[in-house]
Amino acid sequence: MPYPWLTILSHSFILSLSLLLVPSSIAATGFAPIKTKIFPLVEIAQNSRDTEADQLFEEGEQLFEQKNPESFQAALKKFEQALPIYQASGNITQQAHTVAWIAYIYHQLGENQQALSYYNQALPLFRQINNQERQATALLNIGSVYSNLGDKQQALNYYNQAIPLYRQADDKEGEATTLNNIAVVYSDLGDKQTALNYYKQALTLSQQLGDKGGEANTLNSMGLLYYDLGDKQTALNYYNQALPLYQQVQYKWGEAAALNNIGGIYSDRGDKQTALNYYNQVLPIVRQLGDKAGEAYVLNNIGQVYDYLGDNQQALNYYNQVLPLLREVGDKAAEATVLRNLALLQRNLQQLDGAIANIEAAITIIENQRTKIVSEQLRQSYFAQNLVYYEIYIDLLMQLHQQQPDKGYDAKALNASERARARTLLELLAEANADIRTGVDPQLRQQESNLQERINRSAQNQIDLLSREHTPTQAAVMKQDLDDLLRQLDETQAEIRRRSPGYAALTQPQPLTLPQIQQQVLDGDTLLLQYSLGESRSYLWVVSQTGISSYKLPPRAEIETAAKNFREAITSPSLRIRPKKAVEAADALSKLILAPAAAQLGDKRLAIVSDGALYYIPFAALSLPGTNGEPLLVTHEIVNLPSASSLAILRQQVNQRPGAPKKAAILADPVFGLRDPRVAGKPQSGNDNLVSQMVRNSARDVGISGELAPLPNTRQEAAAILNLVPDAEEFAAFDFAANRETATSPKMADYQIVHFATHSFFNSENPQLSGLVMSLVDDNGQSVDGFLRLHDIFNLILNAELVVLSACQTGLGENVRGEGITGLTRGFMYAGAERLVTSLWSVDDEGTAALMTSFYGKMLSQGMTPAQEALRAAQLEMWQSQEWKLPYFRGAFTLQGEWR
Repeated sequence: MPYPWLTILSHSFILSLSLLLVPSSIAATGFAPIKTKIFPLVEIAQNSRDTEADQLFEEGEQLFEQKNPESFQAALKKFEQALPIYQASGNITQQAHTVAWIAYIYHQLGENQQALSYYNQALPLFRQINNQERQATALLNIGSVYSNLGDKQQALNYYNQAIPLYRQADDKEGEATTLNNIAVVYSDLGDKQTALNYYKQALTLSQQLGDKGGEANTLNSMGLLYYDLGDKQTALNYYNQALPLYQQVQYKWGEAAALNNIGGIYSDRGDKQTALNYYNQVLPIVRQLGDKAGEAYVLNNIGQVYDYLGDNQQALNYYNQVLPLLREVGDKAAEATVLRNLALLQRNLQQLDGAIANIEAAITIIENQRTKIVSEQLRQSYFAQNLVYYEIYIDLLMQLHQQQPDKGYDAKALNASERARARTLLELLAEANADIRTGVDPQLRQQESNLQERINRSAQNQIDLLSREHTPTQAAVMKQDLDDLLRQLDETQAEIRRRSPGYAALTQPQPLTLPQIQQQVLDGDTLLLQYSLGESRSYLWVVSQTGISSYKLPPRAEIETAAKNFREAITSPSLRIRPKKAVEAADALSKLILAPAAAQLGDKRLAIVSDGALYYIPFAALSLPGTNGEPLLVTHEIVNLPSASSLAILRQQVNQRPGAPKKAAILADPVFGLRDPRVAGKPQSGNDNLVSQMVRNSARDVGISGELAPLPNTRQEAAAILNLVPDAEEFAAFDFAANRETATSPKMADYQIVHFATHSFFNSENPQLSGLVMSLVDDNGQSVDGFLRLHDIFNLILNAELVVLSACQTGLGENVRGEGITGLTRGFMYAGAERLVTSLWSVDDEGTAALMTSFYGKMLSQGMTPAQEALRAAQLEMWQSQEWKLPYFRGAFTLQGEWR
């Protein structure tokens, strides 16, 4: 099929939202045409009696083929004249095609709302005549309109409806087009790996079909993706492959996009004159095409060049031309980007009030777009990608605070910091309190359950594969299978939310303001220490029930380097025997993040809201200036929070539920392998060394480090705890019974304390598959799936006042910008845990048993609360002992959540 006739590319462009914080090195805005699909030229049925309408229809098609703004307008008039005639005669087929053409032309003219209205009229007409291919095309084009309008979740919904219809119709071009557009959405929402997978599928199909325009568009989009990932040379290679293909098929919109993006690479390299040369080639092309959105993007990029060159007035002139164009076409994502550029320029000019107004307007757009994303994973990645807006906002407010310290700008900055962190967790906690699955189609709920089972089986198959000899291709296929299943689960859960009356009735939880933090979170004995790490400077707020103080700290890079040095000094085996090194590293970090506020801390409890690499640091092991290396835990109780707002909503949850009737459930000392002595004499099946081989060969792939050795000390640890609990209020599962089935049993909801003493694992490839290792062998010597994965944990129902994860690295997980650690902690909080004790590194089995025995003794026998005294007192005992004095032994475990 000739290229322009059946598949053309829209002139609607996607922004690449990866601008840098530093105004002198702002990256250029890249764009790529979203692919749409034209409704093919229609041969009028021979028996059609609508002669006048048929003539108008054919004239409209002929005018459209001239492909310029004037001919589009003329074609639109012809189709609009034909439509009422077809409607009057009841000619459904021609109505459908005519409405589709009207929609498509409005789409080409950038009038998105009009296009959407007509596409939504065309879709049911195509369904009425049972034309699957045209249904798919309408769905695809509706999705592209929503993408232009910034509603990426809706775009994805429509694309996912189009794909199966194109496949049923064996329309490979339509399938490739849709795959490309799905990739654009995932890339735009920050999920680059999923985007890349879809781009590769689209590229393969386009190349098989010989569709040079489609191939060029995907290459150009892949260039944008690599640009966002910081690989500028690979991005340039893709742009340079796309440009001659666009020129070969004479596709001007694509040519403009590639030229613009090549200019962006030169701009990024500092060659501003060459960049301007490229941009000045693009500007007349998009103006000739009547493309207001494309014109806006190029004007924005030219403005950025002048911004970099220090010509502030010229930059301002260009930016001010951009906004009206973007508002006219309704491109909210691009509008937010330009508002951000204006704010950065105004910050340089010290026009702080104007800069704040613009960045607030940009954040309003980001917040509005975010609420439209139902998928938890995509909402999270979208927010992480746009966290820069909040960092700029915080910095502007704190600069104003320095100039006008009595105007409350520091309090506004604190609220901005709350808005910039753990938002997905905040919404998950609100969702956990509503039964969002009630009233949802049982078939959809069953689909979710089936996918979770398939994920567990596939993950187990991956372990089996990686435990024996395998090829890289086999491993890649298995990983792709898991990736696909996890994506399907996320999409299914998003669909459940969309259809849920309970979810629809939820009010989006709002981050707390300063007065709300003081009233709802803090007490007279507690200070909140909240950190925000920025590119050029960082900030610390110290909040009490009655006041707030703020401090400017060094840039993120300096703090994170010191944090990593400290962590290495207290965890590395080679440094553990050199305590002086640990003291020096602790001092260096403390000077950066604690010393400025040291005089304010007194002996208060410290509730720490970290940022960046500080999530991996045990604050209790740091020391204040003038204390001769005395750890902070000597004078302070320490508790960690994802955000102040998350604790407030957690308290609301706990207050609304009945307390658990029994005291403690303990799962400890599972059986990890067929060679375990407890399996002796049992009939053995399967691979004798499956588990040890798995650990040896696939540790890097599934996140388990070291050997999965038995943990006999966990049994002693559990026995010591059980001695403190009345028999009628305890539950214990050891050996084979410490399995996944027990861990997921409804009976766990009956206990105030749930204690896991086992191994944990973090899967860096698929963090959703991280979790705890329960018994991997049953009492008949059969290998079983004993991995309690994160999605299993989210499905638990707990009423626990305390969950203790007495295992290695249970406090770790994927560190997502703006969300913090998205690991086991949030899974157990969602499941109903009021507070958790977790570990920050691989802990010593014997030392952990000593710590846990002391911790429970103080909590259960002496009546200490978990955060108020018990954990701190146990760690102090270890610090005062010779055997466990080093921070490696006592510092790994931290408390997350409620301290009361």
